[in-house]
Parts: sequence; C-alpha cells; structure tokens
Amino acid sequence: MVVVMPARQAAATLKQTVDEIPLESVSKILLVDDSSTDETVALARELPLDVIWHPHQTGYGANQKTCYLHALQSDADVIVMLHPDGQYEPGLIPDMVAPILAGEADLVMGSRLLIPGAALKAGMPRWKFAANRFLTTIQNRIMGTNLSEAHTGYRAYSRELLLTVPFLRNSLDFSFDSELLYQAIAFNFRIKEVPARCRYFEEASSVGFRTGVVYGLKTLWAGVRLVMHRAGIWHSRKYRR
Repeated sequence: MVVVMPARQAAATLKQTVDEIPLESVSKILLVDDSSTDETVALARELPLDVIWHPHQTGYGANQKTCYLHALQSDADVIVMLHPDGQYEPGLIPDMVAPILAGEADLVMGSRLLIPGAALKAGMPRWKFAANRFLTTIQNRIMGTNLSEAHTGYRAYSRELLLTVPFLRNSLDFSFDSELLYQAIAFNFRIKEVPARCRYFEEASSVGFRTGVVYGLKTLWAGVRLVMHRAGIWHSRKYRR
C-alpha cells in the first residue's frame, strides 16, 4: 500500500503529518511537490519519503496524476491520497484501506460529514459546509448514490480502479477529484465512506471563495457531461475506457 501526498507550500505541516502516519501499515510514502517556493522539498528529503518535484507549477489535478502514475508503477495494490497540510487524520489510513483489502470497495472516501455536526465543530466554515452539502446533494442525484460528502480530499483507491478509469484525461485543477468520482460511478466501481475527523487551523491549505465557486461550477459541468454521455447525446473521453 502506497500513500501519496500531493504537496504545495507544505513545509509548516509536513513533518507532523508524516509523524502521524502508521508506518507499519504502509509500504511507501510518495510526496509529489508542485513547485513549492518554501522548504517543502528540502524537508521532505529528510523524512522517510520518496520525493518527486515539478519544476513548474501544474495544479492540484496534475499533481495527483504524477502521484498515481508513480504509485501504480511501484505495483501498489492500494493507493491512499493524504494531504500533507494536516487537515486529515493520518491515523485513519488502516480504516481507509480495510474495505479495499477485504474486497468490499474500490474507492473509500474519508467523509467529514458522515457524523452529523462533526465538521462544523472541528471548524469547517459554514459557507463551505453549505456548499458541500448543496453540491453533494446534486451529485447524488446525478450518480444515483447516497454519499454524505462528495468533496473530501482523503481517499483510497484500488489498483484496479486507477488502471481502469482514464484519470490522465481529467482536469489539472481541483475539479480533478470530482471527475474521478464520476468516473468511478461510470465504470461501476464500489464506493464506501468512513468517518474522517478534520482539523482546521491557519497552516492548513484552504480553497478560497472565488476558487470554490469555480470548482463548484466545474463539478456541476462534469456531472452534466456524465449525464449526456450516458444518454448518448455527447460522448466524453473521460468516461470511455
């Protein structure tokens, strides 16, 4: 099992995040740095990590593409995405991978909203909570699912899923996550949620309001494309094998 960490300006939180990873459950930790201007790469090289760096900033989605390509070429059977900003709890990794190893799921999502009230209590801004619930409700209608949260950045994927869905065709930015979720549904992969505690503090990376609006619109558009693809109205390469 390989943990991948898409990093950008993560020097302030990286060491604590890595220290909390249960190393006995992990075969490799891969950090991909998206051209940080702080000490992320220098610090990462002092930790028990494999480090790859982008010479130019490419975006969150592009960073994940590098993460998954290298994890797959390391023969990983399960790949966990963990943000290095400390917002998600690394100790949850064994619970994230267990359903995949047991053959019960292909994608496991660490949901901040699965336990009612937990996200707001942890400090999630109310506008983000409302936007998350709104988008998730629409996406559930599109996908025929009943997810508590479709926008978590804490995910575990089976090798089969990442070898099957054409994730390299996805967006370079934050909408990559939504597109990959839609792809999992389009290819009939099994999804399971586990409750994930989150932490909000000054150093944790956070999407601002304007970026959040763009992300929301792109998420809805990707859902529309999935509906049109399924109906045979407008086929998309993102949903074709």
